[in-house]
Amino acid sequence: MKGRTLFFQNHLQKLVLVGIIIGIMVLLTIMSPTFLTTQNITNVLLKVAVIIIIGSAANLLMLTTNFDLSVGSILAFSGIFFASLSKHGVPLPIALIATIFMASLWGAINGFTVGKLKIVPVIATLGTQYAARGFAFLIARWEGGSNISSGLPDNFSNFGRAMLFGKVPMALIYMIIVILIFLFIEKKTVLGRYAYAIGDNKHAAELSGINVVGVLFLLYVLVGGLTGFCGAMQVSRVGLAAANIGIGLEFDVLIAIVLGGTSMLGGEGSVINMIFGALIVGLAQNGLNLTGVPFFYQQIVQGLLLLIAVFIDQYLRHRSR
Repeated sequence: MKGRTLFFQNHLQKLVLVGIIIGIMVLLTIMSPTFLTTQNITNVLLKVAVIIIIGSAANLLMLTTNFDLSVGSILAFSGIFFASLSKHGVPLPIALIATIFMASLWGAINGFTVGKLKIVPVIATLGTQYAARGFAFLIARWEGGSNISSGLPDNFSNFGRAMLFGKVPMALIYMIIVILIFLFIEKKTVLGRYAYAIGDNKHAAELSGINVVGVLFLLYVLVGGLTGFCGAMQVSRVGLAAANIGIGLEFDVLIAIVLGGTSMLGGEGSVINMIFGALIVGLAQNGLNLTGVPFFYQQIVQGLLLLIAVFIDQYLRHRSR
């Protein structure tokens, strides 16, 4: 009976999410003639790609009842670091690998402080958030300002603006690859099973021999590494690096995960549902921009989205008991 209830709950969540996405798209098609243009849909997907790539790892982390508030700042640090290396003649592939490595170190710090030192995630990752953003501004200052836009090599934008067959942005291909990898991790690997087990009952997971600290450390490193990849990709696509990018990204990722039905209490959720949540976030932001809604109202809507997502999560958990 419980299995049938969970089956109904999971499919009900998907139906509700798909219904919301269709509803937003119909509404925006009526309100804005530019919504269904190829350029606008591409922009939405590129925005969503960053949320989904980071969210794929962050969703697995959320399954363990942990989260990461530092991804926006790590993205900014990574973009500045990648641009700085490129400006000083480091070949782009090596600069990209170094950037992912440095971003992974930020994730390792989070993993160590949360997993080993038992500091609550909101405090640990908030500290990293401030430190990474500070280093981003510091590196930018060493390069002569608050951003890096001059002195970059001619091929700096090749990575972020690459197209498959001249039509499909490679960023979307990277997103699909990451989704497939994390679907495999979630369904077929020990790491995925351990993440669910830790979220279900952390104490029982420890007693059964699961290295909880090691799992949390690895998941935080994955979140950091993917954030570094997205930071390099984003500044390469734009053609410059600014230290103030990525502000609020952590909330976009968090809203996408919670809207997608991943429980904040851990143990329940999936990458697929997180994708639906990310699409809702991306479409809602695009709709607000297209209809000329001022920035401060957009912040209010974003906050309401998070509250609605938490409310839906609590309501569905209550019904399943």
